[in-house]
Amino acid sequence: MNGFTVRDRITGFSGVVTGVVEYLTGCNQALVVPMMQPDGKLPESQWFDLQRLDVVPDVARIVLSNGATPGCDRAPPKR
Repeated sequence: MNGFTVRDRITGFSGVVTGVVEYLTGCNQALVVPMMQPDGKLPESQWFDLQRLDVVPDVARIVLSNGATPGCDRAPPKR
């Protein structure tokens, strides 16, 4: 799911998945990073349960080479 543009079925929030966490309890989540707003502000990324997300069709998956600078965008949520 990393690199795909997705939309949350409940809120309509959309963006690119930059991270996925898998929990022992099965409540797996994806970090969705939205697009920049027209005023130049970047809305805050959000964690969503995977089953709430639909891949947006006809949008190419983003693939990055992070060999030189690996690291997370935002820490996973604490339960």
